[in-house]
Amino acid sequence: MDALSQLLRSVRLTGGIFLEARFTAPWCVRSQLTPEDCTAYMARPAQILAYHFVIGGRLLCEIEGEDAIEVEAGEVVLLPRNDSHDLASATGLKPIKAGNLIEPPEGEGLLRISHGGGGEETHLVCGFLASEDIYNPLIATLPRMLKLDIRRGASRDWVEASVRFAARELAAGRFASSDIMSRLSELLLVEAVRDYASSLDGTQSGWLAGLNDKQIGQALALLHNRAEAPWTIDKLASEVSMSRSAFIDRFTSLVGLPPIKYLTQWRLSLAREKLRSGRGSIAQIAHAVGYDSEVAFNRAFKREFGQPPARWGDS
Repeated sequence: MDALSQLLRSVRLTGGIFLEARFTAPWCVRSQLTPEDCTAYMARPAQILAYHFVIGGRLLCEIEGEDAIEVEAGEVVLLPRNDSHDLASATGLKPIKAGNLIEPPEGEGLLRISHGGGGEETHLVCGFLASEDIYNPLIATLPRMLKLDIRRGASRDWVEASVRFAARELAAGRFASSDIMSRLSELLLVEAVRDYASSLDGTQSGWLAGLNDKQIGQALALLHNRAEAPWTIDKLASEVSMSRSAFIDRFTSLVGLPPIKYLTQWRLSLAREKLRSGRGSIAQIAHAVGYDSEVAFNRAFKREFGQPPARWGDS
């Protein structure tokens, strides 16, 4: 498993597809998910990422202060910070609140919207990824809108097929597993983030910039795949064929943290996830993430999250 997939798994994102919409031009709606929209899938989330998958037709998506982007059939637009946004058939139209147009599902299917002036049709499904954590280090590095074309390349075929299948099954009142919906939603995010990371020109900094650098990306993958290993600066630098000083400088410049500080935060994030899921005792979890001493683990965990691991595991 690569560093990106590991990081997404560590923040425990839950997702779902909850609404199917059919619009006919001219149309314009204003949309923003609320925590209540997600409660069928999870407890009230602290952070929401919204997305819209266009099955047929096209639309414009616009956030205040930014240029509108066009999204066509086979493309997904993601809003990593769940900003209020307008979806429309053209610019200059007055928006209607999307929530006022929602109709109850037929049977156990999706919520529905059917709206517009009778012209060209746009068909889409809407979904989300959400987290109970207040801060997600990956999402914080992303732009306010991301567009993903899942039609490009053979590797994307299964993503598109999976989303279309999920939309059909949900509309028919089947396929209700939130685990499956979370996985499909997560796959869309992973693909979108990969596209975005590959577009970075080398002037940006942050986790994704580090991932996009050949040697620092390799180091991140090592840390994420073998967090329990007794890593030192010298060992990491040697693994990626860099000198100690050059490795520290480039890692810190790109990622924003020195390598060992980053490793500590990653280990503690893994431990937090294990505590939440009840996978092992505190001593076992401490050992699994690279701590030889339970006392040292307790101290580091409390310093990072404000409470000891025993209390976190009970929350």
